[in-house]
Amino acid sequence: MAIDLRLLGSKLAKYREQLQESFVDVANSTGIDADRLAQIENGQAEPTGDEVLILSDHYRCDFKFFISNEQVAPFEQTETLYRAYGSDFTKEDRRAVQDFLYLCETEDFLMRELGRAPKSFAFLPSGDYFKGHAEAAAIQLRSAMDHADNAVPRDVYTEFRSVGIHVFRRKLGNSNISGLFIAHPVAGKCALVNYSEDVYRQRFSAAHEMAHAIFDADQGASVSFERPDGADLVEIRANRFASCYLMPPVFLSKLPDPNGWSDSETIGWANKLRVSCSALAIALREAQLVNQATYVQISQLRVPQEAKIDPELPESLNPAQRSRKEQLLERGLSDHYVALCFEAHSSGVISLGRLAEALLCSQAELLELTNLYGRALHGH
Repeated sequence: MAIDLRLLGSKLAKYREQLQESFVDVANSTGIDADRLAQIENGQAEPTGDEVLILSDHYRCDFKFFISNEQVAPFEQTETLYRAYGSDFTKEDRRAVQDFLYLCETEDFLMRELGRAPKSFAFLPSGDYFKGHAEAAAIQLRSAMDHADNAVPRDVYTEFRSVGIHVFRRKLGNSNISGLFIAHPVAGKCALVNYSEDVYRQRFSAAHEMAHAIFDADQGASVSFERPDGADLVEIRANRFASCYLMPPVFLSKLPDPNGWSDSETIGWANKLRVSCSALAIALREAQLVNQATYVQISQLRVPQEAKIDPELPESLNPAQRSRKEQLLERGLSDHYVALCFEAHSSGVISLGRLAEALLCSQAELLELTNLYGRALHGH
């Protein structure tokens, strides 16, 4: 089948424009001359096979999309995203979102190839009370995870992945963005959590995006901000779900009277629940367990940074390992995803070159990651 050069060019142009890159930017990154890139985008020149592969890698997109009319890409969702929130995403953040979508699609492919079917979870809301939907869904998901009323979810990222949500933490420059949700046409439900935020805030954000996956997947894409519009019922519902999932009202009701807590007791309970004092204060107020003065007092407290636990950075790591894995998480590379990539390679699902691509790294860095994770590149 002959390649439709105009269609190919328009796809390349869309990617470049969404990433706010100039021809010179792309030329500097790919080594393809800027004038040549302009001719390809205008449908005036046919790219070589190598050029298609190079551009596909640059835009984090399956090369088949560029040469076929059959493939789909998440243009519609990201166009909606940037149309509504474009000013909130820097050029670097747009690149981060593109990396995130690539990781989601790769993870989906690898899980299917390795036969890793997620557990099914679906919630059917009744009535039109948004906060009620959130509370009921949180109860149902906690039940699906076999959590007792007083159980504190230790690793929400693993839990949400287990029901088919592609959860990635990735550093974003805009600290006002807590996360975003995208219904990817290939990978399905995808949640990005801003790794620039506080550890416990990230945990709450992941639960917030889980709510969007449950309730709002048909909306395509949404962005969550640290301080959402107080009148947005969809965001209120997502926050309520996150609160009820992490701090079930039935559990809070059995705690000693919060109005009598000392500051150290308050911080202790927040840390036990792995939430911020502000989130705890809101949950206690929603449960009508605190007066206004106590609510204000709790809101102003802070859990010490050194006391917080990140489930994806266990205490067993030495300082060098921890620092390196923090750098990887900034790029979206969790232990879960890295392990999946190495398993796919050792099982013959992907080549060594594809493994490096999937891990967003060079061949040299791949060797370093192999040592970090105690892996072996079989046959190489």
